[in-house]
Amino acid sequence: MIPANLTALAQECAKELLARKETIAVSESSAGGLVSAALLSVGGASAYFIGGSVTYSRPAGRGFLGLERLPEGMRSSTEPYVAMMAETVRGRVNAVWGLAEAGAAGPTGNRYGDPAGHTCVGIIGRVSKTRTVRTDSADREANMIAFAEAALILLRDSLKG
Repeated sequence: MIPANLTALAQECAKELLARKETIAVSESSAGGLVSAALLSVGGASAYFIGGSVTYSRPAGRGFLGLERLPEGMRSSTEPYVAMMAETVRGRVNAVWGLAEAGAAGPTGNRYGDPAGHTCVGIIGRVSKTRTVRTDSADREANMIAFAEAALILLRDSLKG
């Protein structure tokens, strides 16, 4: 079941996307597909949701997004990385908006030294924005929900701003 807070945010986003006749594609990692699931839970999603991928590993990034290697000096779970992922997923399916998330859900941090509860979200479209979120929690499921919420809030705010 999708948490009610995510469904409510997705409904706000869907209303704006439908009114504008705009589309979105999603690449998420530590949110585990919750962003896409929330957006798809709204009736009429086929009018705005092009597709999504859970790029939880490098092989998934290669397979779903065609990313053979990251640019020099770039690593996952950073704002430059999610900006690149948002642009990549948007371009792969010719969507108006690209939304991306990557972080460390927990209970431990990631191999780059980020603690559990760290994620970055990014959006590319009529505006481009990135944000870093830290929950200060090792609760994996709660972090996944918080990460999806952060991504949907970024989308909502970008659509309204």
